[in-house]
Amino acid sequence: MTNSFNHNIQAAACGTSRIVGCRFSLFPMSDRFVPIILGALEQTDTSKVWVQSDDVSTCVRGRHEHVFDVVKSIFLQAAKSGEHVVLSATFSVGCPGDTEGDVFMSEDDVRLNEGNKTSVDTAAQFALYPMGVPHYMDVIYDAVKAAEAEGTFSGGIHYASRLDGTAQQVFRSLENAFVTSSTKTSHLVMTATISCNSPSAKPEHVQRKGE
Repeated sequence: MTNSFNHNIQAAACGTSRIVGCRFSLFPMSDRFVPIILGALEQTDTSKVWVQSDDVSTCVRGRHEHVFDVVKSIFLQAAKSGEHVVLSATFSVGCPGDTEGDVFMSEDDVRLNEGNKTSVDTAAQFALYPMGVPHYMDVIYDAVKAAEAEGTFSGGIHYASRLDGTAQQVFRSLENAFVTSSTKTSHLVMTATISCNSPSAKPEHVQRKGE
């Protein structure tokens, strides 16, 4: 993202921290779930984000570049197992009083896990929640239109929108939707459920497009 884009994000702060956070849980559908989860965490460079894990979920905080880089890497590392993997995540920016981990906002924008180019057919269902703005539906519609232009939007469903493509494409659309929407509201929440290697994936939803 450009410096001007980052500036716009900060300008929408309304006095709150612009640290981005994500709390997620990883679900490998396998009796090898322990080594898959721990391996995905260990093989991802998290040195540019604040990290805290417990027996339910993992939380990462920092610049949006690094938060999305880390979450995507963990998903890709787990996907390499070939097992059906689901990641359930909640992203947030501008939460009042959310300053823990602010020191990581001084990091540069270099993504440490970009070398992982794993390509796997991926589906996601995501929902945006722009807080405190009367035009919140316009923010959501704009994000959907952007995903349509990117070729990943594959339809609306109850309480969410669906994305399909490679993992790289899906995460790119999720990040673009989150970052662009965050410039239009002081507090934004995005939920996402991301799946790959599903035995029940519908052929009409599988998209095999070039990067």
